[in-house]
Amino acid sequence: MNILMFGPPGSGKSTHSRTIVERYGLVYISSGDIIRSEIEAGTALGKEMQRYLERGDLIPDTVVNTLIISRLRRNRNNFLIDGYPRTPAQVIALENYLYDHGINIEVALEIFIPKEVSIKRISGRRICPKCGAVYHLEYNPPKEPGKCDYCGSPLVKREDDEEEIVARRYDLYIKNMEPIIKFYKKQGVYVRINGNADIENVWERIRPLLDYIKAKESSYRGSS
Repeated sequence: MNILMFGPPGSGKSTHSRTIVERYGLVYISSGDIIRSEIEAGTALGKEMQRYLERGDLIPDTVVNTLIISRLRRNRNNFLIDGYPRTPAQVIALENYLYDHGINIEVALEIFIPKEVSIKRISGRRICPKCGAVYHLEYNPPKEPGKCDYCGSPLVKREDDEEEIVARRYDLYIKNMEPIIKFYKKQGVYVRINGNADIENVWERIRPLLDYIKAKESSYRGSS
């Protein structure tokens, strides 16, 4: 099962992506994690990307395409890609790669929330800089305040999670995703989930769909 996961800032897509990866045994490919890894390593590319993020702008397509497709070369099936593609040029690069290697996307899943909810959620978001786990002080707090449940590292608030930058990121997301959503609708794989609820309720909107796809996939393999 190969999944594309989308959502505006604060939608919970990364949290649900990790649940999906664990439940269905998928490889997790996160554009955000890959980019942050470069930034934390202090590479020239990482420093350049940091400047884009601080302004709330999107990183150039050529850079993101190279990072994601190089990761896909190691895992060509049973993956979830979180936060990519996000521009038409990225869709073209991804679809060309998938076509050349006979890879299908089963579902392009968007968890959608309105702008005001996005800003409210982001203001309380905290990130683990070591393992990438995502928390929220109100909606999904860590078991021990200020520490990651998985690795115990101190949680941080990202610079690009300030309200003004979040508002710009949200507007950019809506603008850039319109043609992408249209494309995946034509492909018959796009599904929008209402993310304006708590984590458990949103998960119960996602789970039946993926269980169905997984069962259908298993049935197909069993009959072949």
